[in-house]
Amino acid sequence: MAAEVPASEPSLGARQPVARRSARRGAGGILLVVFLFSLPLVNPWVRGDGVGYYAYVRSLLIDHNLNFEKDWLEANPSFMLARVDATGHLRADQYTPTGHVENHFSVGPAILWAPFLVVTHGLVVLADHWGGNVPANGFSLPYRVTMAVATALYGFAALLLGFDLARHYVEERWAALATIGIWFASSLPVYMYLNPSWSHALSAFSVALFIWYWDRTRGHRTWAGWVVLGLLAGLTINVYYLTALVLSLPLLESLADYWHAFRAGSVAQAGRRLGQNVLFVAVTLAGLLPTLITKKIVYGSYLNLGYGEHWFWNSPAFFKVCFSAEHGLFTWTPILIPAVVGLFFVFRYNQLQGLGSLLVFALYLYAIGCYQDWDGISSFGNRFFVSLTPIFVLGLAATLQELGKFLRERRGTFAGAAAAVSLFIVWNLAFMFQWGMHLIPPRGPISWRKMAYNQVVIVPASSASAFRDFMFRRQSLMQRIEETDQEEQRSQAGGALE
Repeated sequence: MAAEVPASEPSLGARQPVARRSARRGAGGILLVVFLFSLPLVNPWVRGDGVGYYAYVRSLLIDHNLNFEKDWLEANPSFMLARVDATGHLRADQYTPTGHVENHFSVGPAILWAPFLVVTHGLVVLADHWGGNVPANGFSLPYRVTMAVATALYGFAALLLGFDLARHYVEERWAALATIGIWFASSLPVYMYLNPSWSHALSAFSVALFIWYWDRTRGHRTWAGWVVLGLLAGLTINVYYLTALVLSLPLLESLADYWHAFRAGSVAQAGRRLGQNVLFVAVTLAGLLPTLITKKIVYGSYLNLGYGEHWFWNSPAFFKVCFSAEHGLFTWTPILIPAVVGLFFVFRYNQLQGLGSLLVFALYLYAIGCYQDWDGISSFGNRFFVSLTPIFVLGLAATLQELGKFLRERRGTFAGAAAAVSLFIVWNLAFMFQWGMHLIPPRGPISWRKMAYNQVVIVPASSASAFRDFMFRRQSLMQRIEETDQEEQRSQAGGALE
């Protein structure tokens, strides 16, 4: 049964009715069961970039300031290497002109974690009142578990929103299969479970929520709807600055509306859309107040984000970003190849959604290619693209459906597609194991020959014991990984950091 078709679209074409959905329902329930079984993988670890993200919520909640000194001194050793002197004090260059510890990471993740951590803090304080003896300092296990579970929940919500977006255009079974594929065969699980204090899974959620709401309301969005969309845009940028590129979706929609109004000679229609656009921009800017205020406090300027890296706008590293041995998007996570190809099929279903998704991906690819650290430094795959999770789910779902049509839904077509997705997942999980256990360097290029050998020989032989350690002796395993990482960083620096 086709979904209801909303009000007519502008000149890029009306939204096409969704393809006939599978008679089997309950795909969302299956995804929920998978998520619940995956929760033991959540790793309550504040590490690396996550120290900066988590510091905002911990410092405000516990210390009621934005000084961050305690957060830096309690950080993992490899994070502190270049930040602490031989006496164990923060180096002078770690302070800004306002006297605050330099923290260029975004405040958005703290906003998303805050509701969960406020409750946890209240429970810890109450437990301590009754003799619980749990440190109410933001560093103890209840806080870290809360943060990690919250990140997993947001990551799952991103997947559900991507699934719901995809099934609006393709059959539900293909949308569900694509969701599971992106869930476990992309870089997402590293930042949803293993490094939950980093921003990427949270960014995937904020982007998914923005795109989902934009898609659901376009063609009939009210003035109040533009306010909501502006608030969601502000949240998205607060979490991860580069995701401002998703604003190209309402821009494209509005340009199409202006063209439609011009052709119809309707000044009133154009004026109405202009007013809505102004309102959207104003609300988006207001939504950025958390970022502007925190940067003013830390750096003394509303517009100083604290980043010193360079952007090379005239020489984007497109090929390297996509295919390099140094965290290439498609070479490390090959399931994203059919996911991106599928965006061209989405264009056939609906011109505005397809063109908008392709535009967002192209702009994102260009921006990352211009960034001096396009490889993500310590990254599984190209972690920056985790933010585009809902777009990848949509694209992969479209590819799977078109493959089914090409094969004319022969017997076993879905089972074959599921087997192919499973191969991507197994390959990715084994690759993740290599990266996490430092069988391949977490920074810099890798040897494909060594990686392939490890996939076939080393991973099958050692993954079972490592998984047992992760489940039952996790603290010891994490300590060994941290020590290895610290040694590798010192080795790469030629001993200069010692």
